Amino acid sequence: MLYLKTVDKTNWEACAALKPKQEQERLIASNLYSIAESQFLSGFSSMAIYREESMVGYTLFGVDPDDQNYWIYRLMIDQQYQGKGYGAQAVQMILNQIQGRADCTSVCLIGYHPDNGAAKRVYEKAGFTEQGLAPWGEMIAKYRFIRSEKNE
Repeated sequence: MLYLKTVDKTNWEACAALKPKQEQERLIASNLYSIAESQFLSGFSSMAIYREESMVGYTLFGVDPDDQNYWIYRLMIDQQYQGKGYGAQAVQMILNQIQGRADCTSVCLIGYHPDNGAAKRVYEKAGFTEQGLAPWGEMIAKYRFIRSEKNE
């Protein structure tokens, strides 16, 4: 079972040390960069992904000030934990966290390198649909939250 824990002074170095596979390094920003970036993103959650006591990945998500939608800015699973379904589980945990927040909008967006086939498969499986390339070169995918009548 996976769980999320805030990146703080006790775990940031371990989180920064997580690495994707070598061939994926050009496809995603480093965790160190993302942890630093999170210090300047008001309202974003910078979280380590754990399985039991082992840190297996990292995520950064929150409301983008440009469009007021939730975005998953980063999602990475360490190279030694890839291929175990943790990415798909992490996406669902993140979406559940977002949906439970009072400021949840009707969609969540994610951007990823167009050559990142593994990311594309994980996001499609979770229910994201590609929207096209952004001006900055990332593929943008959108997830629509299903609302029950009592949530409206």
